[in-house]
Amino acid sequence: MKPESAAYATDQLRQNDRDRYFATLLVGPKEREALTALYAFNADIASVRERAREPAAGEIRLQWWADALAGEGHGDVRSNPLADALLSIVAEYGLPIPPLTRMIAARRFDLYQDPMPDVPTFEGYAGETASALYQLGAMILNGGRPVEPGDAAGHLGVAHALIGHLRAFGFNASQGRIFLPWEILAICGVEEGEVLAGQHSERLAIALSRLAEMASQHLLKAEVAINALPRDLRPVFAPVAVLKAQLRRLDLESPFQRAEDLPDWRKIATLWWWKLRNA
Repeated sequence: MKPESAAYATDQLRQNDRDRYFATLLVGPKEREALTALYAFNADIASVRERAREPAAGEIRLQWWADALAGEGHGDVRSNPLADALLSIVAEYGLPIPPLTRMIAARRFDLYQDPMPDVPTFEGYAGETASALYQLGAMILNGGRPVEPGDAAGHLGVAHALIGHLRAFGFNASQGRIFLPWEILAICGVEEGEVLAGQHSERLAIALSRLAEMASQHLLKAEVAINALPRDLRPVFAPVAVLKAQLRRLDLESPFQRAEDLPDWRKIATLWWWKLRNA
């Protein structure tokens, strides 16, 4: 990987996904560089919706990444520093291409206004995005050798996605989007129009509480699975500690207000304390 590509990936991750940037600080320089490239790629495709004026433009950007990974990119793909960083670690660690292309495909959902229909669909989306990142990250910490983190990646990925979208519920609603499983809201009697209009109700609070409890259960199962892993693989799962703190801070009575977050210094301290105790 070119030094300038590594520096660019670090800068992009620091700006666009600070939580995962802080998590990379727990590992050695070599692994940090690889995790940074992987996470910066994820941050890029996750933000396509915000950067594209219309779905077609977002589709083009996502297809560019798919072509780059398939070796079908047009022009000098490596002139893009983020692509150079990602392709370098794919080659060095033997990372499988299919999970990365599925990650790109899953992000196509982000481009449109359709609500997330149900829990299985949400879990599938979380599996292809957040869970896949944990699985590939564990492979990097394992020196590129295949590893099966199984339940740790699966449960933590779903919890990560649930907590993230609970925290972003108000912002997404203001943009006309509902990322949380709509079936849970519908069962509780919530109407789509009131969500998009930013109208709070007791029905909505109950629905969000159920989703928060679902996230809590996934976190508990993830912790059990993480504790069963070799200690040298556990640092990639350290975000579990920050996610638990963020879940506790959710104010489900004011879901349309910006969620209060931990200050950066506390996130870093929380991650390091977790590593000292667990890894």
